[in-house]
Amino acid sequence: MDIHYRHEWKHEINRADMFALRARLRAVARPDPHAEGGRYLIRSLYFDNLSDKALREKIDGVNMREKFRIRYYNDDLSFIRLEKKSKRNGLGTKYMATLTALQVQQILDGDIGFMLESGDPLLKELYVKMRYQGLMPRTIVDYTREPFVFDAGNVRVTLDYDIRTSLHCRMFLDPKNVTIPAGDAPAILEVKWDAYLPSVIRDAVQLPGRRESAFSKYAQCRIYG
Repeated sequence: MDIHYRHEWKHEINRADMFALRARLRAVARPDPHAEGGRYLIRSLYFDNLSDKALREKIDGVNMREKFRIRYYNDDLSFIRLEKKSKRNGLGTKYMATLTALQVQQILDGDIGFMLESGDPLLKELYVKMRYQGLMPRTIVDYTREPFVFDAGNVRVTLDYDIRTSLHCRMFLDPKNVTIPAGDAPAILEVKWDAYLPSVIRDAVQLPGRRESAFSKYAQCRIYG
């Protein structure tokens, strides 16, 4: 299988930065056509084991690491994805599989046998790691995202904010599940691209005094447990 790694920049920004970036990006890029009104809501369920392997590897900056999550958008349960994000030498790649709401509920209930029988390699991998490494749902992460795309370089720029969390993982599919602010979380600028980053985008996302960050929404949302 051909593994496709992408470059990634991540910066913590404030509200003033976000307003400036939004104006610049609207001038040089285009909003993601899948975003309604230029933005959408994301809800993710992150997995970890009892020793917090994924959390510790992120905090410690381990060179080769991975994390599993289930994600859906705008409270729409008709399209749900299982994702595994892997990092290696600062580059990232992502593997995905679709899930139904019923299958997600089975995972939440600990009824995971269907994954082994599914034939999907990513579902099988999650099954093995839940069964033998103790991987389990640990926290919910909600936030609002404003995405922009630029064809050259396959660039995707996102502004993420209003990061919220809940420890009631079994209510992941319930849009009424109350989430709370994840501490004093900043807004986040993320820039992802393939072989090269066009100068027009590089210039648009420059912010004086802002350095590349290792901010993790998952780690931020684990402050409560």
